[in-house]
Amino acid sequence: MRILYQLLVIALLFFTGLTAAQEPLFIEEHTADEIPLTSNLYIAQFDDASNLEQIVASSPLKWREYNPKAMRGIAKSAYWVRFSLAHQASDPRALILSFANPHLDYIEFYHFNGSTLLNQFQAGDSFPFSKRPILSTQLLYSFNSKQQDTHHFYLRVETSGTSNLPITLWTSDAYYQDAERHSILYGFQIGILMAIGIFSLLIAVTSHSFSYSYYAGYVLSITLFVASLHGLAFRFIWPEWPRMQEFALPALLSLSMMFAFLFSEKVMRLKYHNQAMLRLCRVSAAMSVLLLFIGLPLDYSTALNLNIYAVMLSCIMLMYMSLAQAFKGNKLAKLFAIGWAGMMLGALLSGAIYLGLLHWDLQAKTPFILGLSIEVIFMAALLAIRYNDERLAKLQIQQDALLQAKKAEETKEEALHIEARSSEKLAKMVQERTLELEIALRELNEANQKLTEQTRIDSLTGVKNRASFDRRILAEGRISRRQQAPLSILMLDIDRFKLINDSYGHLAGDQALRVIADQLKQILKRPTDLVSRFGGEEFAIILPNTDKIGAQQVAETIRKVISKLPICWGGNRIRLTVSIGVSSEIITSEEHTTLLLEQADKALYQAKNDGRNQVKLYSPDQD
Repeated sequence: MRILYQLLVIALLFFTGLTAAQEPLFIEEHTADEIPLTSNLYIAQFDDASNLEQIVASSPLKWREYNPKAMRGIAKSAYWVRFSLAHQASDPRALILSFANPHLDYIEFYHFNGSTLLNQFQAGDSFPFSKRPILSTQLLYSFNSKQQDTHHFYLRVETSGTSNLPITLWTSDAYYQDAERHSILYGFQIGILMAIGIFSLLIAVTSHSFSYSYYAGYVLSITLFVASLHGLAFRFIWPEWPRMQEFALPALLSLSMMFAFLFSEKVMRLKYHNQAMLRLCRVSAAMSVLLLFIGLPLDYSTALNLNIYAVMLSCIMLMYMSLAQAFKGNKLAKLFAIGWAGMMLGALLSGAIYLGLLHWDLQAKTPFILGLSIEVIFMAALLAIRYNDERLAKLQIQQDALLQAKKAEETKEEALHIEARSSEKLAKMVQERTLELEIALRELNEANQKLTEQTRIDSLTGVKNRASFDRRILAEGRISRRQQAPLSILMLDIDRFKLINDSYGHLAGDQALRVIADQLKQILKRPTDLVSRFGGEEFAIILPNTDKIGAQQVAETIRKVISKLPICWGGNRIRLTVSIGVSSEIITSEEHTTLLLEQADKALYQAKNDGRNQVKLYSPDQD
């Protein structure tokens, strides 16, 4: 089958007469070691269904000379390229083809020697880096050539970025010497950017400076962008993730713009000089972040075009702001304008070349790289100047502070001398006054204690008064709620007390109240229980941590004891009975204590209605 395929290709080459229609590049004795093949390339477009046999057999009229200017711009494109080499030199040579566009998505490569297919492969950013025939940032193909060899190359190219295809023919020695020079140049450039970025980041961490933080973010993101632009990021950072190539350049451009606006805001101190420009910088930074997320679902060419236009506009905006501040006398803005002028010019020229607006015989990234180098150097100098100014300002502030501290120390010493002299005079007076004050305070404290005790005790019965009851019931209610313990209240009323007053006089009634209060204090022995005169002939009792059964037992004991009390007045024996209402629950809220008191009062009312001299426990039907 392979022999049949080769014979078919020979026949197609013969019948189409391609070698006669399109002259190959002749490799002679004195041919240079580096030969750009742009003028020897032919380009054509065929249907996706076309196979290699149809491409080889196509009419020479379908092929046109490769025009680099027509290949500018960023868009999706697919085309075929062909070129031929004829070896006429007597010495055999090891040759290398280099494709100096590291962002081509897909290349389908065919190499014929005469009519024999020597090699074919597929490569590009759509495949992992390890799939390349030679592991290099540029796509390389090496082959040996000797006298009388005629090499035909067919390439099918698909890409969504720039479709420019700069192909160069090298001898092996010449290519590797040139690659070494470029490696040193790229390594030096990226190394300098990385060193400045890391140095700025370290200063930002140690000094907590937003300016250095934003500058470090800007330099590191732009360094990664340059590494991606040269193809180094794909080789060393994400070689097995070809999908990253679709997002890297647009995302890094958006990230760099965000940090550029934030850094510009800080370094030109727009917060103090121009609020409108400050807001513009922050809005632009936010728009850059938005552009980053918008670009993720977009195709590569649309996202990159959008970001290139945004970078060009951002450069113009920042240049305008820096010039406006420079003309107002802002020293830092002057240096910023000088440095940013190179960046703006480089970005505008590279953007115009990438977009196909300029047709210069120059690599599109070159102006941007030169402008970036100038800008980074000036920005580093600008930060150094600002850092030095801030350091000098801090030193001046420290010196002023030391001078003020010295003056304050002298004033303090003088004041201490005056104070020492005055203290001696005042010491005796203070000592005398202190003694008098201590005596007065002691007397006042004793009076306050007596007064406080009087305000809490009922003067007639000697038990707690209503105010003490109100404070205590709130406190016990909180304890009951916190500990989930039952709280009981007893409301006690002397039966037919008005009849005693009417029959024996009010003094007899007062004596009855005192006797009952004494008995209640004797019956309730727990320190937490409280007996208080609630008003008139009523007493209220608080029993913490006591359930319904216990409260009823206490109430019944009180009723029995009082009913047996021997009270004599004026030779007459007075019989006393009491009615008691009981309420007991676990408190759940602040209002619940008031409700508990009302329930005890309702139970007392029920005991009165049911004939007096009895104990009633509250139940809901009493409502």
